[in-house]
Formats: sequence, C-alpha cells, structure tokens
Amino acid sequence: MSGGKTPLELLSGTYSKSWLHDKYAPLAGSLFGFAGACYVNFGSGRPVLSGIQKHIIAALSVGFLVTQADKWRNQHLAEKDATLRHYIELHPEDFPTPERKKFADVFEYWQPIR
Repeated sequence: MSGGKTPLELLSGTYSKSWLHDKYAPLAGSLFGFAGACYVNFGSGRPVLSGIQKHIIAALSVGFLVTQADKWRNQHLAEKDATLRHYIELHPEDFPTPERKKFADVFEYWQPIR
C-alpha cells in the first residue's frame, strides 16, 4: 500500500479526470467502426470509401456499443468498490494502516563484488 493511507482512503475514488475521459470511448468506438467498414470494402475488392452510409452506420453503432460497454464497466467497478469498502468498514481490524517506510529500511545492504 502507498505511504500511510488507510484502505478506505485508497478506495475513496478521489482522482481528477481529464477533459478527454468521457469522450474517449465513443470516439474510439466510432473510429473502429469506420475503419471496420473500410476494411470490409477493401477485403471485398471495392473502393475503400464506397457506400458511405455503411461507414456512418458502422461508426454510430460501434460507438454506441462501446459507450454502453464503458457504462456497464464503470457500474460494475463501482459496485465492486462499494462491496470492498463495505467489507473494510465491517472488519477494520483486518486492514491496519501501513506504516511509512524509508528506502533505507526497505533496501538491503549492497556491496559490489569485484
């Protein structure tokens, strides 16, 4: 565990999100959908950008699916963290606060062999 934080502080979930955090999943899914449509056209011997409606539909549908999967994943991880947090609150004696150590205490003495 990191220096002196209690287990409940580690599970508190206080971290800063970047401006791209909520835009990443739909953007990546849309790009994969568009690239998948291009790949299908290339594989079937057509021009890569022919049938642009397929590209738009693929980008929208894959972007939507990836967004839903990301929401499901966030909900699952939040439920898992809540379960762990509740268990730690019920059994605090099993999760003592670790003491901070210095590097001098962690590393063993080293002497080069020549």
